[in-house]
Amino acid sequence: MSLLWNRRSVLTAAGFGTAALLGVELVRNDQWSRAFVDTAERLTLRTQRLILARKPLAREFALNDVSAHFPVNGSRVAPGDAYQRLVDNGFQDWKLRIHGLVRNPLALSLTELRQLGARAQITMHNCDEGWNAIGQWIGVPLGLLLTMAGLAPSARYVVFHCLDKKADDGNFYYESIDLFDAYHPQTILAYDMNGRPLPVEHGAPLRLRVETQIGYKNAKFVDRVEVVDRLTSFGKGRGGWWEDFDNAVWYAGQ
Repeated sequence: MSLLWNRRSVLTAAGFGTAALLGVELVRNDQWSRAFVDTAERLTLRTQRLILARKPLAREFALNDVSAHFPVNGSRVAPGDAYQRLVDNGFQDWKLRIHGLVRNPLALSLTELRQLGARAQITMHNCDEGWNAIGQWIGVPLGLLLTMAGLAPSARYVVFHCLDKKADDGNFYYESIDLFDAYHPQTILAYDMNGRPLPVEHGAPLRLRVETQIGYKNAKFVDRVEVVDRLTSFGKGRGGWWEDFDNAVWYAGQ
């Protein structure tokens, strides 16, 4: 029987780590506080890893709980004519690449992804901007894709490269998680939302759903997946676009 992960109980149990992070927004932009922020993040990560060691599930809801309105966060569309051409032909010419520290690199079309084992889940999206909404997601478990690709012994992290180039700094959006979260049963690459193909404004062709972490970790417009042994070679080496741009914490466990 699956364990149910209750957000309130996890936050309560995380106690000290969570309390430490409450002060991050007040001090994270000061140079002297960088060490404090990093220490608080590591503490929260270790605390939640202990709590989530048996991979309990984030709460799942009933179909009638789905929010009538699911706000659009981040970019509404990936820029450029190349992306618009993909949209116009229903992403028929697009393939998800899985590469890096794998034995069997993959290139799978949306049709091929839909033919793999799928997971459906109705979960709450908690945005760091302070809102939440419940949505239904259907997609392929990331762990299944990684198993198909075959990880090298040195693999440690999974980096998601996106089609969304951010106007703030001209860099493409990216995010990353470790293998613990990558193999969680609720970590999927979603191609359907609320009973229909994933809308452009919500990140078509694929949106990462990592239900144990808050909004910005759920990257939209996923184009390729790279398996790596370290994160220092991407952006500013903090593991994600928001982490680089705004000093957001890399482990955004909720």
